[in-house]
Amino acid sequence: MRAGPQTRVKPRQGEHDTVPSENTAPDPLEIAPDPQAWAERSAGQAAAFDTIGERYDEAFPRKEGQEERVRRLLDLLPPGAHVLDLGSGTGLPTARQFASAGVRVTGYEISGRMIEIARRNVPQATFVQADILDLKPVDSSYDAIVAFFSLLCLPKSRIPEALSRIRASLVPEGLLCLAMVETDLDDAPIPFLGSDIRVSGYPREELRRVVREAGLVVEDERVVSYEPEAPGAHPETQVFLTCRRGA
Repeated sequence: MRAGPQTRVKPRQGEHDTVPSENTAPDPLEIAPDPQAWAERSAGQAAAFDTIGERYDEAFPRKEGQEERVRRLLDLLPPGAHVLDLGSGTGLPTARQFASAGVRVTGYEISGRMIEIARRNVPQATFVQADILDLKPVDSSYDAIVAFFSLLCLPKSRIPEALSRIRASLVPEGLLCLAMVETDLDDAPIPFLGSDIRVSGYPREELRRVVREAGLVVEDERVVSYEPEAPGAHPETQVFLTCRRGA
């Protein structure tokens, strides 16, 4: 599975270290970005991943952290579970891992090229070309949602909205497993396999706070040090949170 882009960046001291007060920050659900500007941004992200295509799995072939989290999630799911893979990329390894275990899988992916590859890799799954913020809770209720590095493709102003949509799309007590690269960036362009991708990231304490404020209870945390094999990519710290939908 593509992790949405996995952010190959290091934290930088003093960069974006001002966090709005909880009393003054606007409600993310009331923020209305300019539709044309948002469409252009989304199209740019999709085009970048179209260009990356198969090279993503070649550059990042080892995804042990994701695989271990999925194995743990499989032990918690009920029979006949339906899982949503947000930022499903090429379908490897996550969608295939779920499908091989007999789980019903739907994947959301912004890149049409990645969708083509994913349908070849995991024909048992259903893949939809859609942005994370296209998720509508009225469409389905999922037993679990995974978002491995896909939320970092959003600006920070819209990540709480995405988490709210995810929470509302889970069954009562449903599970979310997400992963982010620990850094402190907000919608910053970075070079990624020959394309520019816009990414965001949090220090882990702030990430936990944002998740809790969206009505999700953090039940498990795992931190993984990862060294990608892509030339010029920096080592990174990956934070995996397993959460349950709160009351």
